[in-house]
Amino acid sequence: MVLRMMNARHSKVTDWGLSHIAVAKNQMLLDVGCGGGRTVSKLAALASEGKVYGIDYSAESVSFARKTNHEWIRLGRVEIQEAAVSRLPFPDSTFDTAIAVETHFWWPDLPAGMREILRVLKPGGTLVIVAEIYRNSKSKSSEMLEKYASLSGMKYLTSDEHRELFDRAGYSDIQVTTAPEKGWICCTGRKPI
Repeated sequence: MVLRMMNARHSKVTDWGLSHIAVAKNQMLLDVGCGGGRTVSKLAALASEGKVYGIDYSAESVSFARKTNHEWIRLGRVEIQEAAVSRLPFPDSTFDTAIAVETHFWWPDLPAGMREILRVLKPGGTLVIVAEIYRNSKSKSSEMLEKYASLSGMKYLTSDEHRELFDRAGYSDIQVTTAPEKGWICCTGRKPI
């Protein structure tokens, strides 16, 4: 039930985040923390001649995401596996684009996860981080989370801290776009060529 709700709830912010990048039809894509698999489906539709990989550390999420994407998997266009951002099971320079929707603030070691994704991106490849909450936005949920983020273990960052995170991990061409009234943030960075 939670995974179904996540698929529905995150759909609009995912579409908004994806509107900030161009996905070519033959790209290799990675969804880091694929949850219920809805973003994987969106990516497979955009990269109509490419391939999409989804990873999640939760076996339940992997199972649900596989069911959500059963037709794409049958066609050989999608693979979903259990893995953590800290140890991605892919060779260096595999992906054109990696996306993380509503997951980065839960990674155990956020800077290390950023560097691990950088490793698997091709030179010039893009990481996209999308979230429906960030510190100091004008949304009601941000105000509420401000009180409780430290208790949850969540890495609750400002837009400037997101930019700094990308920069310190070695990304270039960093863009941070926000929708403060909604609390949404989309951050992109490229692996240097």
